Amino acid sequence: MTDTLPAEFFTAPGASPHEATAELRAKCPVHRIDYPPGAEAYAVLGHQAVAEALGDPRLSKRVESLPTRYREKAHADSLLMVRNLGFADPPEHTRLRKPVSRAFVPGRIAGLRPRIQEIIDELIDAFPESGEVDLLDAFALPLPLTVISEYLGIPVCDRPLFQQWGYVLSQDPFQYPESELKAATDEFLAYFGRLVAERRANLRDDLLSDLVRGRDSGVFVNDRELYSTILLLLIAGHKTVANMLGNGTALLLCHPEQLAKLRATPELVPSAVEEILRYEGSASWASLRIAAQDLRLGEVEIPEGSFVHLSLAGAGHDPEVYEDPERFDVTRYPNHHLAFGHGPHFCVGAPLGRLQGELAFTTLLRRLPDLALAVAPEEIAWLSDSSLSRGLEALPVRVGRRLP
Repeated sequence: MTDTLPAEFFTAPGASPHEATAELRAKCPVHRIDYPPGAEAYAVLGHQAVAEALGDPRLSKRVESLPTRYREKAHADSLLMVRNLGFADPPEHTRLRKPVSRAFVPGRIAGLRPRIQEIIDELIDAFPESGEVDLLDAFALPLPLTVISEYLGIPVCDRPLFQQWGYVLSQDPFQYPESELKAATDEFLAYFGRLVAERRANLRDDLLSDLVRGRDSGVFVNDRELYSTILLLLIAGHKTVANMLGNGTALLLCHPEQLAKLRATPELVPSAVEEILRYEGSASWASLRIAAQDLRLGEVEIPEGSFVHLSLAGAGHDPEVYEDPERFDVTRYPNHHLAFGHGPHFCVGAPLGRLQGELAFTTLLRRLPDLALAVAPEEIAWLSDSSLSRGLEALPVRVGRRLP
């Protein structure tokens, strides 16, 4: 018999979810959970079970697979949960993924390296002379938001709008205020409606133009799919990367021996990025899955129509896969984490996220040799208002010397 977990286990994991997850995972990798209210739902905590579930075609990502009352609410309140590459099954998923995946092939992403490095250096140059700064506001958030905005071809000057919309529209529609979701959706659609009309009149060499071409050629069968895809790219392109940069910097500053190892051997930075993603990834949970038929995960029978919540954090700390999983080790190898997913829904933006992480951490270590926390480690506050994201509220640091 598995435990039935309270909704808070999913909606508010807190600062240290790993200990509670470890105890439950040791009993059974799958548990019933009281979320959303009144629905049959399960949490999957073990690495093997999560990996299998991520690639299992019996677990649907279509909003149409939701029980009726949840399906109606998602369609009414959530632009993000309209059919896009994140919320579709084959063959629709294959159709929607093609125009996006072409834009994120490693070779094309590698061409962005000089510009990303330039943005990183500009942000560090702009740190205040006082020597203390919130690294989230000054670096971790603006870097990926600038990168994805420029890549899409949308005005970087409107970055505060994108950040606000991304925050509200990525919230769980089953627990976030309906009026706020609707207001942000209306603003988003009005803004991008103007931009899409401009691109139709004057196509450019940018990703937004590629997406408009996709709509006009029938890849996107309606405007809602187009706008939902734009929103997904904005959220995934900045929020998840920002979390990785914030979480990773905090981890390094809280583990001085690992920080010293990286300073001495910068070639380890790509390995460190993978360990950051495993240890404290950008998302605690994978996105929506619904059982499209009765199935069995581990030793647990899951009925058709059930919500299935996949714990990426739980998978990343599974001792069956990782030796001493609570040890943060920038040299860990192999490191087959699931932070970017697995199977057909593996994150198309993984090459861009990894590149930003590698360049950002390499440059922070090189240019800021005295970088240190401005608060005690236990005072670092984690966001607790999102069921999916795993990130910090703020990261106060002392900058110290700033090298060229």
